Amino acid sequence: MKPFVRLVRPLFTRARGGTQARTPLSVLLLVWIALSAGAVAEQAPPSSKPAAAPPRVLLVVAHPDDETCFAATVYEITHNLGGTVEELVITNGEGGYRYSLLAESYYGVALTDEATGRAVLPEIRKSELREAARILGIGELVFLDQPDRRYTEDIDEVLDRHWNAAAVREEVARRIASGHYDFVFTLFPSPQTHGAHKAAALTALDAVQQLPDEASRPVVLGCQAAKSIAPGPSWEAFQSKRHRVTVRSRHVYITDRSVQFGFRNVLDYQIIVNWVIAAHKSQGSLQMGVNRADWEQFVVLESGSADAASRSRELFHALAVEAMKPRGVPPASSAPKP
Repeated sequence: MKPFVRLVRPLFTRARGGTQARTPLSVLLLVWIALSAGAVAEQAPPSSKPAAAPPRVLLVVAHPDDETCFAATVYEITHNLGGTVEELVITNGEGGYRYSLLAESYYGVALTDEATGRAVLPEIRKSELREAARILGIGELVFLDQPDRRYTEDIDEVLDRHWNAAAVREEVARRIASGHYDFVFTLFPSPQTHGAHKAAALTALDAVQQLPDEASRPVVLGCQAAKSIAPGPSWEAFQSKRHRVTVRSRHVYITDRSVQFGFRNVLDYQIIVNWVIAAHKSQGSLQMGVNRADWEQFVVLESGSADAASRSRELFHALAVEAMKPRGVPPASSAPKP
């Protein structure tokens, strides 16, 4: 109380022509309340709740452009939250030669010739993905180089005839077991989606379910891009006699690509998505559809991970809080002040 006495004592008496005048009691009471509140606030201990660690995320996808579905979310994780994102791509993308006509003059190769396209596209598409990863802040890229035979919705055709499924399962399981990831992103395995997308999602789920400790299992999130003003996509996962995927909760987590920020609010995350899709020049048809969606939507797929809903809620809350203030590059200390 000594500081309080030193501060208040002058208020009790003051010289006025050799006499002493008393300060009104009401004033003294207000001063005492203000000083007491300041002392309490000054002495309050810091919160004991530790700050959340930046998230670690693994993308498990079939093709070297599938990351475009969650491009804005990945960018915000790496740039706004300081998180780590790595990507595992199962196929070599050779089947994309059918969409490469416009890229033939860019690369100087007859990519739509099947033999030529299948021979050279794998390296081209790796290079394209490296550029997209640089934009998004993705760290390590892992390529399993499985054949990309043809489009089919049949997951069993992919697992039994296109891929070395045992080798894929082993590598995905090894990465997930050693990576200490908080989340795994994959494309949502709807009945109508590519069989390779279904196979990638199922492989990721199987790998997570193999982890013996539920608390260490990452949350597996399936993604679909959608238009905010249109009816939402169906969240009915595919089922077959051999395979079953369960949506753990119908709660949908959303990253809004159209959040505006920057000078006069003229920027948004759709710009980032366009940068990413432009990196995949060999896949022309993707350019047409990228701006049809302004939401990236996710649901939790059942993998036995503990606290999946609360962990997902915390992630997307943090993303929403930081979305309107993306981090740029600090100005150099030597830069002249305006």
